[in-house]
Amino acid sequence: MKRLKITFLFVTLMFGVTLSKAQEHTVSLDFDNGQTATETLKKYVTALQNADVEGVAALMTKDAMVYGLGGGLDSLNTTQHKAYWVNSLANYKHNISNDLYLPVKVENNWNEGEWLLTWGVNTLENNKTGIITPVPYHIAAVVVDDKIAAMHYYLDYISLLTKQGYTVIAPSE
Repeated sequence: MKRLKITFLFVTLMFGVTLSKAQEHTVSLDFDNGQTATETLKKYVTALQNADVEGVAALMTKDAMVYGLGGGLDSLNTTQHKAYWVNSLANYKHNISNDLYLPVKVENNWNEGEWLLTWGVNTLENNKTGIITPVPYHIAAVVVDDKIAAMHYYLDYISLLTKQGYTVIAPSE
């Protein structure tokens, strides 16, 4: 019985510590730079639609990192990010629609910062074939001093590739 009481006390204390830690961070949808962050990402989207690589690059901090763009979780620095868009815009016209923006400020947590979350559909038109491929997307970006310091792209790459004619083959067992 003593062991059960000690175990119960330990679990109760750990649960209390977990709850107190969970309550230390704050998340706000209303903060001073929320509108500025929104405008920054809207400029990024507009630059993509206008095939303005220099405009896209100008919105990034010099040491910005981009994750999940180009088919993987690998990161791209600002130079690689610009090169990615030079190549993409040479091959595809991008039309962003149904976009929605949500500024979120997180404090005292692993993902602390002023984030701008955006969702929408990027309809790609292949410049050579004319094939149109809609690509639903989600981007989470950290905006610092009106510049994008980090971006995390979330795309359904399997759907994108199958719409372009690729097939997915199950591994042999």
